[in-house]
Amino acid sequence: MQRNEFALTSENRPQTDTGIIIEKSVLDYLDTNSYSNEILDEYEKSIKHKTLFLIALFSAIILIGLIAITIGPLDISISDTYKIIVSHIFPSASLAPDTLTDNTIWQVRLPRVVAGIFVGFALAISGAVMQPGLKNPMASPFTLGVSAAAGFGASLAIALGASFRMASISVIVYAFVVSMLSVMVILLISKMKNSMPEVIILTGIALSYLFNAGTTMLQYFVDPIYTKQMVFWMSGSLYKGNWENVAYICPVVIVLSIFLIIKSKDLNSISSGDETAKSIGINVERTRLITLVISTIITATVVSFMGTIGFIGLVAPHIVRMVIGADNRFVVIGSGFAGAILLVLSDIVAMNIIAPVTLPIGVITSIMGVPLFLYLILKTRKGG
Repeated sequence: MQRNEFALTSENRPQTDTGIIIEKSVLDYLDTNSYSNEILDEYEKSIKHKTLFLIALFSAIILIGLIAITIGPLDISISDTYKIIVSHIFPSASLAPDTLTDNTIWQVRLPRVVAGIFVGFALAISGAVMQPGLKNPMASPFTLGVSAAAGFGASLAIALGASFRMASISVIVYAFVVSMLSVMVILLISKMKNSMPEVIILTGIALSYLFNAGTTMLQYFVDPIYTKQMVFWMSGSLYKGNWENVAYICPVVIVLSIFLIIKSKDLNSISSGDETAKSIGINVERTRLITLVISTIITATVVSFMGTIGFIGLVAPHIVRMVIGADNRFVVIGSGFAGAILLVLSDIVAMNIIAPVTLPIGVITSIMGVPLFLYLILKTRKGG
């Protein structure tokens, strides 16, 4: 090919802000006197910008988490708060104040904040994977009916007489099992239709309506006391964020999130089209189903413990994409960080907006999420 036959124009020049990633090896084929240096510079600047954004998000998680620990109905000074944390990390320090203050920080506030970080991360990273995998910007764990299925499972456990304590194992098990049953139905139908994204989304919506109807029917027939318990669980809350539940949630979220982050590069190719992805050796159907199952397991795990918390998995990925583009290698982990920030901030609002009453966090995320999502829709470029 002659040099003048490969002139890069504004129409065919590779873009660095889309899901199609320009690998540096490709640039070796470009003439150094043409646009290769310019493209390489743009690529490196783009990577640097995205990396700095992730670092900023991670720093914000730490800062907001530390602030959240100091906020609550019981007035505890910042110095006492961090003395307690240090004394538990380094027992020989002997810095802890009185027992009430120590229990408030170490047994209530800190595990609640840690739970908020991991739950927000899990919900957001699941949405960030589902949206490019299913090629639908409205895809999220709740679009696919995971939330509705967990709600029905928990409501069924309550209706059958389960003791509705915050750590009630029966409620958790029922919510998780029914969630996974809904995923099995989706996978079975999608397999019959060759894993078409439209089929997966429509099946999830249909199941969501079915499970919501089942939950409503249970609420209609059971004792009003049980109905109140169901509604509270469906609203979601970090009140169940104790060290015992955190110990179950964290390993699942960490291990499965690492897998999704590794798979994020394949999602870039799938976002460019199934045929494009297949042409470079990616098994599109298998990748789509595996990422769907993994993200659903993460969601089912956290929802089973904390109840249904909406909008985090839908809004967080869009916020990140508006800032750094659609490169899923960065969007997936960035969405997790953004989701953690949004959920911890929502919990701060839920605990303090009408203190000492603590509102269900699912209510706050919905109130905050709807106007934010409408704003994102209005700000999105035409055809974006």
